[in-house]
Amino acid sequence: MIKIAPSVLSCDFSKMGEEVARMDACGADFIHIDVMDGHFVPNITFGAPVVKCIRKCTDKVFDCHLMISDPLKYAEDFAKAGADIINFHIESDSPTEETIDKILSLGCKAGLTVKPKTPVEEVYPYLDKLSMVLIMTVEPGFGGQKFMSDMMGKVSALRAEAESRGLELDIQVDGGISPETAPVVIEAGANVLVAGSAVFGAENPAEMIATLRG
Repeated sequence: MIKIAPSVLSCDFSKMGEEVARMDACGADFIHIDVMDGHFVPNITFGAPVVKCIRKCTDKVFDCHLMISDPLKYAEDFAKAGADIINFHIESDSPTEETIDKILSLGCKAGLTVKPKTPVEEVYPYLDKLSMVLIMTVEPGFGGQKFMSDMMGKVSALRAEAESRGLELDIQVDGGISPETAPVVIEAGANVLVAGSAVFGAENPAEMIATLRG
């Protein structure tokens, strides 16, 4: 099943709770929450207190993408705030396996993210503990970037690796998802699509979600 995860990075921050509820009503599967610290990436978004506030507005899965230097330090804050999936970068400063184990101990699902220049094979040693791997198809930090089609080889390789191990792994793609790029991503083997401006900027978000799902 193809899942669509609207990214609140593209919502109207002045009415964030309403925007999250609107995505729920439009058929979103996950709510994708981009957390940026101004250090790991050059932009700053929001932290756990904001997640806690918008948690009241929907029962949908909160997919928290931590683009931060020390996810191990902050994992508990996001778990307590209502995160269901905590996805962090393998390029972060935190020890990878220790961070995964911490997330799992908090009752959340664990995910790993790879930047465009990071070989996808770096996540392979941890796949048995992961529920999701996120393949970035833009450089993390800002929305509205152009989709990197050359990342599809990573998606296909990861799907083949997961299937060879008999793992039901969610493969998520984030960056430049649109009605034009979604079929390419799905064909490569991804099943979770993060969409920001394509959904939040659509005249009919429910129709756009259905279109992206294929």
